[in-house]
Amino acid sequence: MDKELQQYAEIIEQLKPAISSPQFSQVLLQLTQDVPPEKRFLIKMELKRMAKPCMRSIDLRGQVDGECQLFEYNSRKHYLDDIAITEFKKQIKIFGHYCFGVYEAVMSTENNFRVMRNIAEKKGADEQRAASDTGKTVSLDQYTIPAVNLLSYAHRSHERMNFAIAVEVQDENHDSYQASSVDISMEGLRLKIAKEFQFSRDQRLYVYFRGLEDEFAMDKRNGIAYSVITSKFEKGHQYLILKRENQIPSPSFDKFLQKFIHGNKRRYKVNLANTIDAIINKTAELYVSPCSASLPVFLSETKDTLVPCYAMINSVNSETLAYWQDETAQITLGYLLKPARLQWLRANMQRFPEMYVYSFTHIQNGAVYFYSASAQELNHKEVLKNVYLGFGSRKVSWRVFKLTMSAMSPDQAYTPLSIPSDASSKAKKLNQPPSARLMGKLKSLRYIVHITDVTSESGQRQYARYKFNRNNLTHLRVFAHPRNKPPANIKPYRYRFQEQRMETRYLLRSPITLTNYNDELPVAGISEDISVSGLRLEIAGEFLGETGSLVKISFPKLQEMTDKYVVTGLIYEVIHYNDERNILHLRAAEGEAGKLAKNFFDHLIKQNKQSLKTYPEEEDVPGIGHALRCINARNTPNFAFLLAKSGVKYHPEMAVIGDRDTLLNRVASHYTDNGFVNVEFLFRDRNLETPLIQQGIKTMRVENMPIRQELYIAYDSSKQGSRLAVLPHLDNRFNNDESRKSFINDALSRGHFIAVQVLLTTTGKPDMDMLQAELNYVSTYALHKARELEEKIWSIATSVHLIDMTSEVLMRFGYDGSVIEKNRQPQSVSQAASQVQQLLDK
Repeated sequence: MDKELQQYAEIIEQLKPAISSPQFSQVLLQLTQDVPPEKRFLIKMELKRMAKPCMRSIDLRGQVDGECQLFEYNSRKHYLDDIAITEFKKQIKIFGHYCFGVYEAVMSTENNFRVMRNIAEKKGADEQRAASDTGKTVSLDQYTIPAVNLLSYAHRSHERMNFAIAVEVQDENHDSYQASSVDISMEGLRLKIAKEFQFSRDQRLYVYFRGLEDEFAMDKRNGIAYSVITSKFEKGHQYLILKRENQIPSPSFDKFLQKFIHGNKRRYKVNLANTIDAIINKTAELYVSPCSASLPVFLSETKDTLVPCYAMINSVNSETLAYWQDETAQITLGYLLKPARLQWLRANMQRFPEMYVYSFTHIQNGAVYFYSASAQELNHKEVLKNVYLGFGSRKVSWRVFKLTMSAMSPDQAYTPLSIPSDASSKAKKLNQPPSARLMGKLKSLRYIVHITDVTSESGQRQYARYKFNRNNLTHLRVFAHPRNKPPANIKPYRYRFQEQRMETRYLLRSPITLTNYNDELPVAGISEDISVSGLRLEIAGEFLGETGSLVKISFPKLQEMTDKYVVTGLIYEVIHYNDERNILHLRAAEGEAGKLAKNFFDHLIKQNKQSLKTYPEEEDVPGIGHALRCINARNTPNFAFLLAKSGVKYHPEMAVIGDRDTLLNRVASHYTDNGFVNVEFLFRDRNLETPLIQQGIKTMRVENMPIRQELYIAYDSSKQGSRLAVLPHLDNRFNNDESRKSFINDALSRGHFIAVQVLLTTTGKPDMDMLQAELNYVSTYALHKARELEEKIWSIATSVHLIDMTSEVLMRFGYDGSVIEKNRQPQSVSQAASQVQQLLDK
């Protein structure tokens, strides 16, 4: 329908049934009495056009979000889904025959991808217009959040005091400029100066503190030498960041300044900006790193040979490590990281390619045999590609792993506080660099490979449809890893969480029996460690209860050793269990119910403290786990953000963004201010019945497990508004692979296609020890600010991680390498790279 007739759409709809009636002209006149004659004529011509017989067949396969089936009308075959069939019959009843009006109505049903896209674009355009009138739409503001690059914050060797006085700045040409100080330290100075003046990096300037000359005996003839670090423009003002020139010392000024800052820092207040930034940055790391799905493996380089040495495991990525364990629990992760793959990743690292490795296992006579093949390896053996993918994907052990490599430096292990060492004795201790022994252990490390499990149910079903000749299965042995050639030994280290129990844990292995509180059959097991109020044990079967349920624990061997206490039927609450439900973490029940257990173990520990061993440290070199954690944080592979809980609602709080220029980073930073990202596209379905994030949080809380979903995104960087530029669609909301591929084709034609795995996890308690020194420092000068920060830290409840798996999805749907490479490259690399760099340089 022409745009000029859109306003008469309701009249046209009323006239449709009368188009073939002899009274059509009379009905037309009655309904268009207030319509100008020229418009009435156009309406009549439009209806005549719509009533013309149509000879076209309709094929909606891949064009609608629905299952299409063969539908015949008057010997003409159409492929329609249920909604289209209903609309077809409705329009036939109105027009009386198959005409263009029927055809156009069926092609414009609500589940048609073209219609859905047009609606989304119109809605986005409306919001853009509203935003231009009112600044920014309130609905989108809550999804625009600050972004940080983990452990990237300023460290200060000296305290910086807020101090505003008049100063005179003179360059080496003796040109003078009037300015005012903003803050000052023993080593630096920040000035506010007119924006029309220009200064270059490392330019030497002489500063005269004119505002102090009336109160103190200052040298009025010789200025203090500084050099320019950088200049920034904020709110119409220019700020110069300067550092002292050590080659031109001024001992008398140094002595004066030290006393002046020490005596006035409580009056003028210490500048806390970098410390607050550091606390926020570390908070993001505390919540994001321990929940990341990517398993970091650290590689050493010796004579051009790469060797995997260490891995950092957490509660989420430990599943990847567990997969690569054989029947004797030996770690065989080195099979995945074989030398040829590592060499390929290093050779192509600058282009930031990823390698996808398809894996499955075969068990024979109790022994586990591992098979793996990368996409590149399968492309070189095209004959076996369908055999490997078709056969392997039908096994329960089928996995798809994404491998990416980044360069690293052992120096990244050093993460001093943001505050100077002389701020406190604890700060001095924490600012010490890593020990020589630790650095010796790290000195050969040069690269990190991040391994991420991106297996998806829809992908596995798609691969399983590959047809192959079973006679070729014997040829798959070329992808098998020989058991007589063990891989490189990789030492795993765990993320060290804050100790959940406030008491010391002691090793105690003693037989136990566990009974649910409803007196079901007892399950045998053994205790692993104890404390006064807690217990960890392993049982022979599977625990059938849930967290929060009460259980009865009996210690038959310990009962033989005591007559004073009854240690059968001790009541505990289950606070955690592993995925296999055979390792339980228990806490003595509250009140009288748990009093007997606490009294017994308090007595047992006091009487046997010399013989009981405390829970062992797993680190052979003290501090190596923390060092690897810091290195990994500075090489974050995935985009992530945190959700804070306020009452019963969750809202985005802050994001973590890597330093690589990826399409996903561009989507998140599309038309946002520097230092911010917009995650609204992940909440686009917030008004539907089962929205991705909100429903994911509910499910996660019930099942006590991370939630994974696959999300497809169409991205058109030429559109300004986020709602126009970014069109998301959940994988499980497609009806079939045809509709998935249609979405991908449409995305590629409009701009870029992106596929991500969305991972939602709950967050544990923050390790406040990592923040306490800086929080104490802030509270000394701004107690209210320290309290605000603590509230923000404790409000974080959920982390959301986005793992880019675009190339794997495109390969899955049969797109060749040139399409994948073109999709990876932006239309304007320099512009997008500049935008992401500005985001990181905030």
